[in-house]
Amino acid sequence: MSRKKNMKVVILAGGLGTRISEYTKNIPKPMIEINKKPIIRHIMDHYIKYGFKEFYIAAGYKGNIIKTYFRKNKNYNVKIIDTGKNTMTGGRLKRLKKYLKNETFLMTYGDGVSNININKLIRYHRKKNKLVTLTAVRPPARFGALKIKNGRVLYFKEKSKLDESWINGGFFVMEPEFLKFITSDKTYLEREPLENICKKNQLSAFMHPGFWQCMDTKRDKDFLEKVLRRKIKFE
Repeated sequence: MSRKKNMKVVILAGGLGTRISEYTKNIPKPMIEINKKPIIRHIMDHYIKYGFKEFYIAAGYKGNIIKTYFRKNKNYNVKIIDTGKNTMTGGRLKRLKKYLKNETFLMTYGDGVSNININKLIRYHRKKNKLVTLTAVRPPARFGALKIKNGRVLYFKEKSKLDESWINGGFFVMEPEFLKFITSDKTYLEREPLENICKKNQLSAFMHPGFWQCMDTKRDKDFLEKVLRRKIKFE
């Protein structure tokens, strides 16, 4: 396993972002600004805070915009790789194999912000000794829960995070052997590869009950701007 501070950080940043198309018509989703700074930089700055400074961005849709941005911004040690416009999440990761070599690496999505402690995540991964550790988070509660039978409400509960299941929040630690489970550009990371290693008891979950928010819609973007404007400590 790689020495901790030398780990490379992979960010998947090539999707179409169709659910927030009012912005992604012109720019890729990771370049949408949260308080005048692209969300991908918020993510990168969190890793940098923990000492991880070498980034590999798997670009696709409008990837030239990401390249232009970081060409002008010399404060980041970043390599942007074109992984294809129509490549799926697993395929994008597999295309970075030659850059990752035979080393443990970190990986996340280019649209999710969290206050996860990266050092604790890595220690947990080492302790569990699995191929992959994902970060399990509680999705932000959006709606009240109803149970209905024959038109009658049997159960009503107002919004509560406690009613929600744990979900995959990204912020992975991965061993290079995991890449063997990705077969092609059309492979979704979240389907066969992770499902298969789960069956082999090679997938662990680091449970993070703290702050986590993805940016799928304009509502999410507006919420993130409010949160970050308050300068809430992500620790």
